[in-house]
Amino acid sequence: MYRKKAWRILGLLMVALLVLLIAGGCGGKSATQNNAPSQEKKEGTAATSGKYPEKPITIIVPYAAGGSTDALARAIEKVWTKYCPQPVMIVNKPGAGGVEGREFVKTSKPDGYTLMIGYGSGEDLIGPQLQKVPYDPLKDFTPIARMSIHSTIICVPGNSQFKSMQELINWAKTSKQPVTASVSTATGNVNITMRGIGKVTGINIVPIPHQGGAQAITDLIGGHTIVGGGSGNEVAPHIQAGRLRPLAVDLPERDPAFPDVPTLKEQGINFYSWGSVKGIAAPAGTPKEVVDYLAGVLKKVSEDPEFKESMKNLYQPILYMGPEEYQKFFKEAYDYFGKLIKDLNITLQ
Repeated sequence: MYRKKAWRILGLLMVALLVLLIAGGCGGKSATQNNAPSQEKKEGTAATSGKYPEKPITIIVPYAAGGSTDALARAIEKVWTKYCPQPVMIVNKPGAGGVEGREFVKTSKPDGYTLMIGYGSGEDLIGPQLQKVPYDPLKDFTPIARMSIHSTIICVPGNSQFKSMQELINWAKTSKQPVTASVSTATGNVNITMRGIGKVTGINIVPIPHQGGAQAITDLIGGHTIVGGGSGNEVAPHIQAGRLRPLAVDLPERDPAFPDVPTLKEQGINFYSWGSVKGIAAPAGTPKEVVDYLAGVLKKVSEDPEFKESMKNLYQPILYMGPEEYQKFFKEAYDYFGKLIKDLNITLQ
């Protein structure tokens, strides 16, 4: 009896095995195979998911908090989610005068989730033409949008003896003393403006670099330097409170936000600058569809009434450009500053 029962069990097992073999031969798949994606997703390109953005986007500010670039980033952050389903996270990454933050973005995955704001500042248009940096501003970044251009307002402490640029220049020539100048970074627009003034007037201006505009202005207010400069939002509150006195703007024409402040040229100083360009960029290789999507969001941000009001309060004009137009503008500005550096024989030494 036991032998018959054993043969019956063995027979059932053989039938089950035969069924499995037939199913496999007819193209059956395991549960794991049925759940696998039909096509492997390419690594490093957000566009392949078709759902960009799927997570928060990080915008790197390569300067300390409180400066003009940081203020612009915060203004964008306030209205961003009106036009994008994912929020932005603003991360300050100062160091080496704006270089560390740029290098971080350069080496980030080009998937649209790590961006940089401030693209077009001195560390992109000026610095690489004065010193070796670990990035090529023309090749290592993909322009997304230009948002603004900030003029440099040249100031002295509120209790300074100088009421005009000419008074400052006359003092420097008579006393033979160096004119210390508080500047945001070693390769920023404020620095090249100060060096340009020194070159064309023949006075000894010694720039003192900082980790951003906010720190530079704090030192100027404290009387640690004779002169300094910054963008409108960095200096305007201190001018209104009497802590700073504006002497000049570095643009070819007066800044509408500071109509009572004369240009350098008006005061007989044959020098002007384009100011500090503020754009947003991604690592080179970021897919075009991602760049176009982000440019579209930023275009809507630039037209938002709340953003316009914030920019007005920051003394920053809105001057939006899309990717292609901004790339062309960037190259023209880069060449302009290159010629200016050569003509004035400006070096970092």
